[in-house]
Amino acid sequence: MTKNIHHWIGGKTVEGTSGNWGPVTDPATGAVAAQVALASTDEVGAAVAAAKEAFATWGTSSLSQRTAILFRYRALLDARRDDIAALITAEHGKVHSDALGEVARGMEIVELACGITTQLKGELSTQVSNRVDVSAIRQPLGVVAGITPFNFPAMVPMWMFPLAVACGNTFILKPSEKDPSAANFLAELATEAGLPDGVLNVVHGDKVAVDALLHHPDVSAVSFVGSTPIARYIHTTASANGKRVQALGGAKNHMLVLPDADLDAAADAAVSAAYGSAGERCMAISAVVALDSIADELVEKIRERAEKIKIGPGNDPTSEMGPLITKVHRDKVASYVTGAAAQGAEVVLDGTGYTVEGFEDGHWIGISLLDKVSTDSDAYRDEIFGPVLCVLRAETYEEGLALINASQYGNGTAIFTRDGGAARRFQMEVQAGMVGVNVPIPVPVGYHSFGGWKDSLFGDHHIYGNDGVHFYTRGKVVTTRWPDPADAPSGVDLGFPRNH
Repeated sequence: MTKNIHHWIGGKTVEGTSGNWGPVTDPATGAVAAQVALASTDEVGAAVAAAKEAFATWGTSSLSQRTAILFRYRALLDARRDDIAALITAEHGKVHSDALGEVARGMEIVELACGITTQLKGELSTQVSNRVDVSAIRQPLGVVAGITPFNFPAMVPMWMFPLAVACGNTFILKPSEKDPSAANFLAELATEAGLPDGVLNVVHGDKVAVDALLHHPDVSAVSFVGSTPIARYIHTTASANGKRVQALGGAKNHMLVLPDADLDAAADAAVSAAYGSAGERCMAISAVVALDSIADELVEKIRERAEKIKIGPGNDPTSEMGPLITKVHRDKVASYVTGAAAQGAEVVLDGTGYTVEGFEDGHWIGISLLDKVSTDSDAYRDEIFGPVLCVLRAETYEEGLALINASQYGNGTAIFTRDGGAARRFQMEVQAGMVGVNVPIPVPVGYHSFGGWKDSLFGDHHIYGNDGVHFYTRGKVVTTRWPDPADAPSGVDLGFPRNH
């Protein structure tokens, strides 16, 4: 019998009533393993109502109460990380070690939230005028929402709700309907840690649920991670409804390799960053820009390494890369490879015909490597979101930099070089929000903020770190004057009369 996945509202499982369901498949087998309830507008409204009711007390709770719960939550996540990873592997398909890494990166933000007392310290200026003091404080917004993608079903939600609730908000999470179980489990553990009912809610759904959150008057802010077209829609719609928005979009991350680079290290990095998690991550390196003098050698080194990657089910400990999330997505990724030669690319590796024995119905695709890719080809212009690496060539550093800066995206980028001056120049001149120097996937640690430029981010705030705290709070400035006790009228005085 097919498993049913329901909502988590007010600290308990709430069965879906819309009558609409979405399939949840095992990417390794292609079989439908479960169905998830897709919320109606009214069901979203019920979740918002529960969050609004909880905010009445949670928003004024003490910082020590919040952090005590978060410390217990972090301990539970640590104890159950294998269980969370298993849910990710079952529904997303990524290998278990990669899923464990995702949980670990999400826990970094929980740890940051445990120290929220420092992040929420205000400011005070005394005696700005005679007996006048000015203080600045930060207060929670109220009910906030997060809409998260399929590629990191645990990490990206944990980039949002731990900080949001630590700041005193209550939260509605709308995870991807393709792999929803991890979100429910995260919420269950939060309740087990002592988070009051209604502070964290999970509502599953499609565009109906998304639009309900974007239009609901009691939702004060929306966080989103996904593709650029949807990020633009989220930002436009939620802003038009008076909400604060941070919407992280797509990417085409470039890695510039200079002639003085350690080419073995660069090839290792390119393979890891392009094909890890089957390329289904917004920080994947999908375009290597190699200077002409070392391009042939670098491509050969990448090919040698890529051919050795073992692809198989995510729960097989020998697998290094798993399947793609759905058959539709697999076919779309394959189309960029099959059409590459006609658009001028040299197909060094073609993974479109790959299958795994015993799992022939899984959403498999092998490693693809395209060389001499042009900037006007589909494989370069679009975010493929799969294990396809494009190599472009440039004569000079300046030409490579100009190529990168001409991209519509500005999420992450990297340079590989031994020249400190070149690296410093690159980090100042490149138009991207996150830069790696001999680091291929420059995802910031939790106490710095994550976010890109251009069509990779809509809104003013990056996610987590200081930007996350500022996003989930709003400032208030208080100007105070108190009369000095010496100026008070004498009134009744039962003491001895003053003689002088």
